[in-house]
Amino acid sequence: MEPTVQRNLIPRDDTLHLVGALDALKAKAADNAQKWHLLDESGHIPAEPSFTELFEHVSGAQDLSRDILRLTGDFATSLQSTSRADHATLDHLARASTMAAHAASHFSETAEAAFRLPRASTPADQHYVKNHMVIDHATARAYLRRTSEALRDAVKELNGHLDSHRMSPTPSHRESPVPPPPPGPSGRHR
Repeated sequence: MEPTVQRNLIPRDDTLHLVGALDALKAKAADNAQKWHLLDESGHIPAEPSFTELFEHVSGAQDLSRDILRLTGDFATSLQSTSRADHATLDHLARASTMAAHAASHFSETAEAAFRLPRASTPADQHYVKNHMVIDHATARAYLRRTSEALRDAVKELNGHLDSHRMSPTPSHRESPVPPPPPGPSGRHR
């Protein structure tokens, strides 16, 4: 492998650490999208939706968003090259950050509506608030699924990066190679 390509590779251990962290976040986003529900088993909003439970969705989504944003920022500041893999990975991470932030926002809208629901003055107002709750919560879960997909795509890019490491020779030690001795007075090596 060319020396410039070798220099453009993210250190293997850093890549493995990032893949592990992204896999964990990807699973968390997918799991939360699957398990966080607003509707009951019959497909209806409970008579009194739990603001506390919905606020836990907000808090969990914000924690996830913060963790993804932090990893994305760390990755962006650590880039030492402008390789296609680096840009593609950063693109997927930026998309995951955006999707996670949107999920948190929509979960927040759902919790706010649950708090307002008992104060709705007419049945029409209650119906309106409930419909918005359903839409916001479903949208938030969809954003979590998209977050998971973007993280999956980032991991695929990084796994391709690891393949580049496998094809590159790794030095057995960090010392630079010993240069040949300088030529003697006759112009030949001693």
